Amino acid sequence: MTDREFISLGIAVLTVSDSRDESQDKSGDLLAEKIEATGHRLAARDLVADDVYQIRARVSAWLVEPDIQVILTTGGTGVTGRDGTPEAVSPLLDKRIDGFGEMFRSLSYEVIGTSTLQSRAMAGVANRRYVFCLPGSPGACRDAWEKLIEKQLDYRTRPCNLVELMPRLGE
Repeated sequence: MTDREFISLGIAVLTVSDSRDESQDKSGDLLAEKIEATGHRLAARDLVADDVYQIRARVSAWLVEPDIQVILTTGGTGVTGRDGTPEAVSPLLDKRIDGFGEMFRSLSYEVIGTSTLQSRAMAGVANRRYVFCLPGSPGACRDAWEKLIEKQLDYRTRPCNLVELMPRLGE
């Protein structure tokens, strides 16, 4: 299979919602389960209102936590009302990973058709950590994790993966 050993990462999950609480957080639950099932560690988890400053504050705090290498947000990536996750996270990014959003929307098109153009899913690098902003639906989170993120956060994935780039992110 591969000559590389799996590297477990600390991953934080932030649910962004004005209408859910922890007991109704199906997307956050799904991501937490996927993280642990693949051998990574759920390093932190929280839920905040869809408010640019609350989102930015939580993500900023996690960006300096030594046990967190990846941050996943779920929710707030649409175009209605207070959807503001991209606006909250974008100023924190050192680099965008445009391919993530492009690939996510391409995969999502197969499931929801042209409705995918409403998604502003995105990813980037901030303070040597990866940040992925996902839609709030469990289906979208499942697709993003299983079809994109899981493989890129696995050091054994060839020909390349995001984990092998981590030591060089600050260069």
